[in-house]
Amino acid sequence: MACLIAMSIPAQATESGTVAVGGHGEASAVPDLAVISVGVEVRRSTAAEALEAHAVAARALLDAVHAEGVADRDIRTESMWLNPVYEYDQSDNSFLAGFQAGQAFSVKVRDVTKTGKVLRAAVDAVGDAGRINGVAFDIEDRAPLRHRARAAAFKDARAKAAQYAQLSGRRLGDLVSVNEAASSGASPIPILTAQAADASVPMAPGEIKEEIDVAVVYQLR
Repeated sequence: MACLIAMSIPAQATESGTVAVGGHGEASAVPDLAVISVGVEVRRSTAAEALEAHAVAARALLDAVHAEGVADRDIRTESMWLNPVYEYDQSDNSFLAGFQAGQAFSVKVRDVTKTGKVLRAAVDAVGDAGRINGVAFDIEDRAPLRHRARAAAFKDARAKAAQYAQLSGRRLGDLVSVNEAASSGASPIPILTAQAADASVPMAPGEIKEEIDVAVVYQLR
């Protein structure tokens, strides 16, 4: 809270002989990683049939993803389900119409240029049972990007403090404190299942942007 208050006021004398300012920094880079949320879902008359059909579809999906060069360590089951399906007759009475079974996987694609190809392969392997829930592009090691954004934020804050010192006829003194606010990064890019029917499944990774805000306090001489 103290950090947010400090940044909401561009320049403020927090105590005699000091100046408090906020700085903002950004850094961008091309993503080198795609995380696909993909899975299968089937419906059959009995629970056993639904579970078996789901297993067949899941194995086909995994085989297709492996064939595209995705390693076992980059595939993780996110969720799995087996649920009854109820429908209504003409008298509005519910009855058990079957069972639905499925499984969702998180798949890391370390060659971003192959993201669309992996999606296409997964859907081709399972047909109408395929589900694509979303795609998120990211950078595997965000530390260098964060360091650049942090350096830009601090440089911005120091420049502001130096200007206020000059305007007040003083000189910038020692650094008293630095507070960093939470940074913001990438957000997922949603992909609808229907789009996977296209031959190419075009992707637009864009850039990953890291933003950091800091609040600094300097002494004035």
